[in-house]
Amino acid sequence: MPHAQINNAQIHYRFDGPENAPVLVFSNSLGSTLSMWDTQVPALSKNFRILRYDTRGHGQSSVTPGPYSIEQLAKDVLDLLDFLHLDWVDFCGLSMGGATGQWLGAHAPQRLHKLILANTTAKFGTPDPWNTRIATVQKSGMKTVAPTVIERWFTSSFRQNHPASVETAQQMLENANPEGYIANCAAVRDFDSREYLHSIRVPTLVIAGTHDPSTTPTEGQFLTQNVPGARYIELPAAHLSNIEAQDQFNTALASFLSS
Repeated sequence: MPHAQINNAQIHYRFDGPENAPVLVFSNSLGSTLSMWDTQVPALSKNFRILRYDTRGHGQSSVTPGPYSIEQLAKDVLDLLDFLHLDWVDFCGLSMGGATGQWLGAHAPQRLHKLILANTTAKFGTPDPWNTRIATVQKSGMKTVAPTVIERWFTSSFRQNHPASVETAQQMLENANPEGYIANCAAVRDFDSREYLHSIRVPTLVIAGTHDPSTTPTEGQFLTQNVPGARYIELPAAHLSNIEAQDQFNTALASFLSS
């Protein structure tokens, strides 16, 4: 798998789809890898050149010393685009990836054509739960937090009816590098875009999950109300709506990107 050497890290990335098609970048959630987007590739790679990457500290990308910041992770994206000689892309990020998208939309709009912010928020709660999660992973590793996270990623009915998909996601989470996960937890904990949402001028679609306990529809609606001209769609899913409601998610992306 190819890697881009940027600053002090190697960022693992993958292309799918025709070389001459518009580039659509996917940015993963906390504790996942670029494989979380596997259900998007068949549907969207017909008309787009799909660029997926492992966020710093995840998957096959470097685990550099933390803590990280969302600004740092967003600048990794800009450096990756420069490395690949890509001037202008569409960008879709979920949860932590959506935070990265918000930073890019406000601070590097000249690099984005359209922006999709999925299951994300302007501020991920208060610091205490994040500090508790960091301490738990430091003490006991990823398998300790994985069951609770999985319950937030998927509704109980999806967990019951799609055990293979849930097992794949849980293994991805359990195999996450603890130090990389902790460093990214800090980035999510410290993120707050409320002061600059109004400066995002890129055409934006906000996707929320009706049953998402982590980034609720109310938080998605806040983004929609504060990003000028943003559109909003709500899917019957919990946090990983791209997996739980994959068909609706893919249709929403295709419709928005082609409009």
